[in-house]
Amino acid sequence: MSGGVYGGDEVGALVFDIGSYSVRAGYAGEDCPKADFPTVIGVTLDREDGSTPMETDGDKGKQSGTTYYIDTNQLRVPRENMEVMSPLKNGMIEDWDSFQAILDHTYKMHFKSEPSMHPVLMSEASWNTRAKREKLTELMFEHYNIPAFFLCKSAVLSAFANGRSTGLVLDSGATHTTAIPVHDGYVLQQGIVKSPLAGDFMSMQCRELFQELSVEIIPPYMISSDLDRCEAVREGAPANWKKKEKLPQVSRSWHNYMCNCVIQDFQASVLQVSDSPYDEQVAAQMPTVHYELPNGYNCDFGAERLKIPEGLYDPSNAKGLSGNTMLGVGHVVTTSVGMCDIDIRPGLYGSVVVTGGNTLIQGFTDRLNRELSQKTPPHETETDWDLPADVDIQARKMPLIIFFHRTAVSRSFTTVSSLIMDLSTCHKNKYYNLKYNSDLFQLLHPTQTFRILSGLGI
Repeated sequence: MSGGVYGGDEVGALVFDIGSYSVRAGYAGEDCPKADFPTVIGVTLDREDGSTPMETDGDKGKQSGTTYYIDTNQLRVPRENMEVMSPLKNGMIEDWDSFQAILDHTYKMHFKSEPSMHPVLMSEASWNTRAKREKLTELMFEHYNIPAFFLCKSAVLSAFANGRSTGLVLDSGATHTTAIPVHDGYVLQQGIVKSPLAGDFMSMQCRELFQELSVEIIPPYMISSDLDRCEAVREGAPANWKKKEKLPQVSRSWHNYMCNCVIQDFQASVLQVSDSPYDEQVAAQMPTVHYELPNGYNCDFGAERLKIPEGLYDPSNAKGLSGNTMLGVGHVVTTSVGMCDIDIRPGLYGSVVVTGGNTLIQGFTDRLNRELSQKTPPHETETDWDLPADVDIQARKMPLIIFFHRTAVSRSFTTVSSLIMDLSTCHKNKYYNLKYNSDLFQLLHPTQTFRILSGLGI
């Protein structure tokens, strides 16, 4: 394909949503992403003689002597001295070589198509800096030679995916919980409020729980597969398992990553957010959930199910936190709205979009709905929106509306496709791609740059 002819129904635009926990990518207009794998990658340095530590099918890095292991299948194989790292820090790109390796892997293994054939829409953190935005644009145009590029803030995509141009996006992911106000399709930077109380925080609380129970987290790679499973033991008794022989000397970072995978499965299977502030007597009457670790240890968990996630809403109940300087989820939302103009507050409270993997915990949105209804002044929540069918009856009776946004990418793929329809029809509309020019990039306003560079016009 040449001469800037990249439009048409037969060539779809690609959407990349790269978060702190996972990478999601696919074709615009499809319901599900084509790729969904961890953001963290394995990195090994080749030996001085030029050989790798063991037989590998990893991707060679830009730096000589570096091999990257990307995607679940490659990452979970025990390898000697393989370190685990993330290209992102605070939601922004920090290591550009490993980030480029992720893009190379996605194009090669999942899309299996030339980058120059597809326009690209990519999400970015709402607090991303201009310097990183410029470098990413240069990478996409100069290295991948894509025909068109559109960079959009993830909060705006989440709001549009729910049919709202104005609203408050609460994004609770792996590393942080953030409230981001969106007004008329633009992020209000002065109203962004972040809290470190998120998925990784709960993982730390789960680790402390197992330490109190004197239970060691044993990842599956250490357990021998001679038997179909570890010998069954009675509830609460020490596990009886056999360690696998001839294991390579793995790094501490990789071992911790594998332990975190076990803990994250425990979080998803056991934890539940209480619909009211934590109470010992109420928690004691909660139904227990039976859970078995990979090494065979099993136990019924009751009050712990509510106590651990309670720290998200009430940091004073969390262990290991000094003072009450951190904001709970409810206070993050109210603080963010309070930093915005008073005239737009009803619109923000009237459309609260909940997104991020951490919000999938049972009871998360119900508790948030309750807290905001109690903390929000009545005159700031008087809105008259039409409620979607998936909002329950109790939510319909309340002035506050919370849209359930389970998977940001799945809904965004369908809705965002309309936003980048121009990318797929540039040739039909006789718009042509403009060659990337770093001088032009420096002169233009950052919100308009990508439209011009991608040949869409203003």
